[in-house]
Amino acid sequence: MATISDIIEEFILSALADDELLQLSRNDLANYFSCAPSQINYVLSTRFTPEKGFIIESKRGGGGCINLIRITDDKENVLKSIYDYLMQEGVLEYNKLLHILQRLVTDGIIDQKESDLLKVAMSDKSLASPVNMRARLRAQMLKEIILNLSKRS
Repeated sequence: MATISDIIEEFILSALADDELLQLSRNDLANYFSCAPSQINYVLSTRFTPEKGFIIESKRGGGGCINLIRITDDKENVLKSIYDYLMQEGVLEYNKLLHILQRLVTDGIIDQKESDLLKVAMSDKSLASPVNMRARLRAQMLKEIILNLSKRS
């Protein structure tokens, strides 16, 4: 059974369709789904992230207007946006790695076999280092992979 978060996500994705920009009102969505505006925030912050190919611009006032932007540029820009995200964060938890790899597969930058190999190579089990260093090491590894993929284009 789908959760309210799943339903909200599906609604937003269908409203976005093939467009690159969707303007939303947090309060209007909350009223439509009979939920708190914080539920809308939760869905946006967990399901529409840069590693999944989205940028959210939030405007204060006016009922919580939000611009949801799909990153649909060419391979070079997709790789740059991922690289910039990694540079900003400096760490990469395994669950976020999975989202980034899925995006690379979806955008045709790598194939599923390459993604599966990277999942294994960057898993916590494979990174036999102190727990507090794994996310930093994973981010550094993926930055190097992104740079290599950029050179292939």
